[in-house]
Amino acid sequence: MTTVLIAAGGTGGHLFPAEALAEALTARGCAVDLATDERADRYGSAFPARATHIVSSATLTGKSPVALVRTAFALAKGVWQSLGVIGRVKPDVVVGFGGYPTFPPLIAAFLRGVPIVLHEQNAVTGRANRMLGRLAKAVATSFPGLKHGDAFAGKSVHTGNPVRPTVIAAAEVPYDEPSEDRPFRLVVFGGSQGARYFSESLPEAVRCLPEALRARLDIVQQCRPEDMDAVTAAYDALGLTHDCAPFFTDMPARIASAHLVIARSGASTVTELAVIGRPSILVPFPYALDHDQAANAEALAAEGGAIVIRQCDLPAERLAEEIAARAADGAKLAATAQAAKAVGRPDAAARLADLVQHIASGADVQSFSPGVSQ
Repeated sequence: MTTVLIAAGGTGGHLFPAEALAEALTARGCAVDLATDERADRYGSAFPARATHIVSSATLTGKSPVALVRTAFALAKGVWQSLGVIGRVKPDVVVGFGGYPTFPPLIAAFLRGVPIVLHEQNAVTGRANRMLGRLAKAVATSFPGLKHGDAFAGKSVHTGNPVRPTVIAAAEVPYDEPSEDRPFRLVVFGGSQGARYFSESLPEAVRCLPEALRARLDIVQQCRPEDMDAVTAAYDALGLTHDCAPFFTDMPARIASAHLVIARSGASTVTELAVIGRPSILVPFPYALDHDQAANAEALAAEGGAIVIRQCDLPAERLAEEIAARAADGAKLAATAQAAKAVGRPDAAARLADLVQHIASGADVQSFSPGVSQ
């Protein structure tokens, strides 16, 4: 039996694809353990692993000597803990899903001589993965083109970004082309932590919509807890049908029911929009160091599956115009949904599982054939 240790940071963007891989590997009879940080409680309670190991970690933020020493201590502690985890679990392969929380388990795996498979969710290689990729036997990518990945291009495999079974189920729901005599369902979300920009701009944009369209709106919006009262009060004042919450456990089903999605463009968001096949207005997070969200969004927009607008170019008035223009052209929305779905890779979890088992068997990446289970 193959034993796999998955290392993933405790946010939805890292844990959701890790969860999809764990499901695929478990279905094949593999034993799966998870190494993560303390943030995983929100998302990881149902993670399909035999055991979850919490290891110390830290993100490299700040340049003061005190901050650097604190970070180094946390990472060193995490490596020591991870060495113990690997000694007990004895994995045949360790799979990392990026981010600084994967540093300790992957460094420990390298020190123990355990082969590493790294997965990069974004179209731009993250800073942690740029360093860790040199230690990996194989690097799986979500997008066919990967920026800042030249150092390990010879061991890169395009698998796609794994999605959870709930996303696969949502993908079975056909797109419901909107019409003027029915509600127009709008789904708005900003990643695992929400987005203040949407909380501030959406109510104002809705206020600017023609009255006839506003009366048809049915809004689902993810809001940060501190924004909830203001957003719901604004929608109540407009008499809108709405459902606002800090987090939706059934977001894939919500996306499937949407006529239009407005969202940030993290890797999991873009992947799920493509697999489910829904048209979107993507507003990349503007302050990311590597502009990874912009690259993710452009990859989908290039195939006609989304429109990308920079936050600085999207005041409430323009956002209202964009919503109204799309609501008025159901056929174009349906075509955009179809284009998005054509980009989706619902088999990404299986392809990544193939690669993981291939490397676990002792084979090298050059002999790997995607789609051939080991």
